[in-house]
Amino acid sequence: MVQRRSQRFQFDTLEIDRSATQPLHRQLESQLRDAIRAGRLRPGEKLPSTRGLCRELQIARNTVAAAYEQLLAEGFLEAEIGSGTRVSQQLPENMAPAASGKQTAPRPLRRRLAQRAGNIERFADWAPRIITAPQPFRPHTPAIDHFPRDIWQRLADRRLRRLPRLTFMGVDPAGYAPLRSAIAAYLGASRGLACAAEQIVVTSGAQQGLELIARLLLDPGDRFWLEEPGYCPAWHAFTTHGAIGAAIPVDEQGIDVAVGEQLCPAARLAYVTPSVQWPGGMTMSLPRRLQLLDWAERNEAWIVEDDYVGEFRFAGRPQQALAAHDPHGSVLYLGTFSKVLFPGLRLGYLVVPEPLVRSFATSRWLADRHSPVFEQATLTDFIEEGHFARHLRRMRKLYAVRQQAMFAALDAAFGSAIDYDRHEAGLHVVVQTRDARQNRRLQRAAHEAGVEYHAVDQYSAVDHKTPGLILGFAAFDEAQIAEAVQAWAQRFFSS
Repeated sequence: MVQRRSQRFQFDTLEIDRSATQPLHRQLESQLRDAIRAGRLRPGEKLPSTRGLCRELQIARNTVAAAYEQLLAEGFLEAEIGSGTRVSQQLPENMAPAASGKQTAPRPLRRRLAQRAGNIERFADWAPRIITAPQPFRPHTPAIDHFPRDIWQRLADRRLRRLPRLTFMGVDPAGYAPLRSAIAAYLGASRGLACAAEQIVVTSGAQQGLELIARLLLDPGDRFWLEEPGYCPAWHAFTTHGAIGAAIPVDEQGIDVAVGEQLCPAARLAYVTPSVQWPGGMTMSLPRRLQLLDWAERNEAWIVEDDYVGEFRFAGRPQQALAAHDPHGSVLYLGTFSKVLFPGLRLGYLVVPEPLVRSFATSRWLADRHSPVFEQATLTDFIEEGHFARHLRRMRKLYAVRQQAMFAALDAAFGSAIDYDRHEAGLHVVVQTRDARQNRRLQRAAHEAGVEYHAVDQYSAVDHKTPGLILGFAAFDEAQIAEAVQAWAQRFFSS
């Protein structure tokens, strides 16, 4: 009698429900765990690579990596260099597959989480568990291979030798004083924003700045404006603290203030990205800026100006910050070094009106005391010795070339099949799709070609979501851009 070979697990039977509240990586993780417990995935059986499974299921590679990492940590999987990821040969006794294949129900959690945990869990799939090398066209990624690591290392080595002993005990919660002075001088020269060093609060990236703003300026039930589509991690930060958001549409001049006043006249705060609107890419016009400032003054409201890549304008000088036009102290200016230098540098800053400085510094102290002193001191030297300004000039030229390469590649490969706007600032391009079917085809083709993107609709807070794909070009040279766009287009037109 011939013994039948056991059938391999069919990974295409895994089901990912994008409409479910459970994050995608949790869905995948749960199904793989259940398959191992039930014996459908046997000990020693090899799993697809993260790249292979993400293409199979049409999900992000980071989603697969996060699920694999969790199962590795739990002992369900094992990985060796050169042999890939496999089901563990020796599962712990309480994890081993039952002979009958029946599973006992998981023990319910008797202690409940706070209600705000539900808001936080919605963003769990956004947080990468494993940092992977960026593939074209991952947004929010600068050209880290062009960062002057040798200069940074020299400055860091020198700082380690010369940093005063007392500084190792800590610094002002608002930040290392010389860095705050350097940031104030830089903003005055480059963004037209006259502020005192004492108004600067150094943060662990821009997201912490948003958390501080939510904590100090919004009470539960307060309403706020956010651009639609817009930067939804800001929506998350504010709603987690009990505030209620109003999605205000944008046009070619930026956020539509008149519509905002109709939809939500009693808003306490407006969050905007005036230099390079995220994700639309347009620059807010001067009349619209003045209209927004007038609204804030009349309604005693706050404006949060997130200037995440305002340095990268490719025609003329960077525009003055919105805060530079504010005579009433309505604007809190938010900046970051993570997107300008390298993402692992978790340093950002807030410029707050003088009456708020003490409250923000105290809140920063309660959160995590202060940002690492050593990195703050090294960054201070990098700015004061002119390396920061030189790096920005080099990157401006490099990104301008890469932006034009992106435009040329899209035109050559897709022709009139797609639409996009040619903005003069920012580090991304938005491909605008004409209907839901084309949107799905472009996304499916991108997955098949290994092209990374962000969907525009994931930054939407309304039911009728804006379709489109956000493509970051900053981290990729002209050859990579042309090759990736061509591969994407081939799969699109053959589908």
